[in-house]
Amino acid sequence: MMSPDLDRLLEGGISRYSLVAAVSKRAREIVDAANAENEIIEEKPISTAVDELLEKKYRIVEKYDED
Repeated sequence: MMSPDLDRLLEGGISRYSLVAAVSKRAREIVDAANAENEIIEEKPISTAVDELLEKKYRIVEKYDED
């Protein structure tokens, strides 16, 4: 994976914190799925998660508490 454009990853005004949390959560899901199926992961799970985000396979939704 090449260094992705941070502006592209932060489309829609999401925070950097939400980006990191979402990508790490998706990477854990990838690892868990591979472990459940006894598969060997060729590419780093973080790279896969970022690529999936850029390909719009999932999106990040932030929740805000209104006071």
